[in-house]
Amino acid sequence: MVVRRITFRLYPTSAQEKKLRTCRAMHKELFNSALSNRKTQYQKFGNKVDYYQQQGSLPAFKEVWTEYKLLNAGSLQATLKRVDFAYQRFFQGLGKYPRFKSIRHYSGWTYPDGRQGFKAHTTSVNGYLKLVDLDIEIQMRGKARSWGRPTTCTIVYRNGKWYASITVDVPNIQRELGACAVGIDIGCKSALAVSDGENHQLVEAPKFLRSCEAQIKQASKSKRRKKAPNRKSKTKASRRWKKASNRVGKLTRKVANQRQNWVHQVATEITRSNSLVATEKLEVAKMTRKAKKGKRKKQKAGLNKSILDVGFGRLLSAIKYKVEEGGGQFIEVPTKKIKPSQTCPKCGHQHSKTLDERVHQCQACGYQQDRDIASAEVCLYWVKGTLPGFGTNLVDGDGSSSTSLPKGRKSCGGMRQLAQKKRLKSQPAVGDAETPSKSAGRGSS
Repeated sequence: MVVRRITFRLYPTSAQEKKLRTCRAMHKELFNSALSNRKTQYQKFGNKVDYYQQQGSLPAFKEVWTEYKLLNAGSLQATLKRVDFAYQRFFQGLGKYPRFKSIRHYSGWTYPDGRQGFKAHTTSVNGYLKLVDLDIEIQMRGKARSWGRPTTCTIVYRNGKWYASITVDVPNIQRELGACAVGIDIGCKSALAVSDGENHQLVEAPKFLRSCEAQIKQASKSKRRKKAPNRKSKTKASRRWKKASNRVGKLTRKVANQRQNWVHQVATEITRSNSLVATEKLEVAKMTRKAKKGKRKKQKAGLNKSILDVGFGRLLSAIKYKVEEGGGQFIEVPTKKIKPSQTCPKCGHQHSKTLDERVHQCQACGYQQDRDIASAEVCLYWVKGTLPGFGTNLVDGDGSSSTSLPKGRKSCGGMRQLAQKKRLKSQPAVGDAETPSKSAGRGSS
């Protein structure tokens, strides 16, 4: 069973949209109330409030705020879990301290149970979405590559449009792959350098952001001249500022959609003829950090923009999941150990090169090749075990994802893990096993 997330565009009527807006505002208020409860209890009384305590107080909360009785109980629990996720991310160093949300920055809410909160009347192409607690049935448009049993649904309001993001348990997904093996190198000038050892291909970077950058700057300049909202002085935004903000958002969404479409097209083309893909392991977050104070701060900012314009992380993750759907292998070569851009694919000799050197010229064997293609060849040969001076095989390869959690960090979990934890907590202890106390431990010693 494979979990897939599918997004449909919703087309509510005016009456249905009014209910959606009201529900969104109520979930926002619940989020802020839960956050305020945690802050107040800790700052004034020194009590640490967790998710289970807030979930247990929901019935009493609904007795005071009776309008919340009409909403789905699972969706209210999911909103409380969002607060818990925010705190867990903060304590693990993955995010800032949770803040109160305005309606502009609260996108929507989640139904964690597909058997009670919602019903998706579709066979993967268009259809209707029924929200049980709001008693509405909304027309939706979209197409899924594969369909199965809906498990969760998140209603999202973004840029003036409503969306339904549905997770589906899909059985037996099998993507057709080729029988070849290929090595790829990702860069800024050439987005992809693909090599199977004999044939080579360079895919130029589309540069969607660069081509639309002048229009975005002009629209942003116009936006800065309008009256912006200010929460401290309680100043509302002018209508012209809202229109200018919508123009900027429309341009940035266009760039994002173009990049996403290009990423999936390239990933599909690669996986259509290959079942083994080897590439170097990239830490995109560290590669795009802001430069420290110095003379080359502008150059680093330009490099970061070029890296993000190509979408290194999104491209790698798309190739990875498409290969794994077909039962293939996606292997990441350890960059610090192999150094693909500094290593010769023919003799294994390593020679340091600066970023402006775009041609690989080996000082030991004289092999000459485009730098990116040579790096792709190194990745492929290392995985096959034919790279001179580096012995390995497919089992030794690092198959971890480029989007995996850093070492020492733990996942925040999900609603399924939470339900399992609650069941274990409510079950009595099995047998006579007891946890010894500290005093018992001291006495036995």
